[in-house]
Amino acid sequence: MASLREIKGRINSTKKTSQITKAMQMVSTSKMSRAEMNAKSFVPYMEKIQEVVGSIAHGTTDAVHPMLIHRPVKKSAYLVITGDRGLVGAYNSNIIRRVNQLLQERHKSKDEYGLITIGRVGRDFYKKQGHNILLEITGLNDHPNFNEVQSITSKTVDMFSDGTYDELYIIYTHYISVIQHDVIVKKVLPLTDIAPAAKPFIYEFEPNVEEILEVLLPQYAESLIFGALLESKASEHASSMMAMKNATDNAMELINTLTISYNRARQAQITQEITEIVAGASALE
Repeated sequence: MASLREIKGRINSTKKTSQITKAMQMVSTSKMSRAEMNAKSFVPYMEKIQEVVGSIAHGTTDAVHPMLIHRPVKKSAYLVITGDRGLVGAYNSNIIRRVNQLLQERHKSKDEYGLITIGRVGRDFYKKQGHNILLEITGLNDHPNFNEVQSITSKTVDMFSDGTYDELYIIYTHYISVIQHDVIVKKVLPLTDIAPAAKPFIYEFEPNVEEILEVLLPQYAESLIFGALLESKASEHASSMMAMKNATDNAMELINTLTISYNRARQAQITQEITEIVAGASALE
């Protein structure tokens, strides 16, 4: 049985750990609230641009653009969004597991695809595995705005336009609620899965459809990537908050268990001391 000093030391160290995890939980809660607000506030813009693109793409036979054409796939690309740090529960591992499953299902060789990684965890993992990384981004702001990531999203779209890859899938964590986040695989390029608008509008194009699509479609693809990034950030902070909450709860439970053990050991020690005193007094009589 551990000594009183050892038990007391474990109680003190666990209390210090619980204070750290509690502070990290509070920080993550604050970040999650703002990230959730950012993700939800982007939805109306995303719905509107999707409505416009859907109306144009399906509302005219003149809509011709390389991003709307499915070409023979020689090389695929996968944009993988993970976090820059750990202590976020299963957030990173769920993404990596889904990507590995997808690569095994769709490819026989690493030469058939490339990866675009956002987040240090994903980048480090796939570098160690020897995968071809086309572009890597780390150290993003916890609350990125569109201007901060526009260069990233535009580079990703440009690599499709210049033939670096022929299709792009994005794997990210869809934020549903604080306790529910689902890993999503979405095809971004080419834009062949654009749904027609529920209420199609008739547009007059000036100067012409091609020039409008030349500006609008890259923005639409960039918006898809940015929206996925916002949802991933909200999911990451929510996962961190829950992980730190569970760690704090476990620490408190351990402290209670250790306190009971300490009290029992202390009681046994006192009982033994009383017994020794009584025995010594009896011997003197």
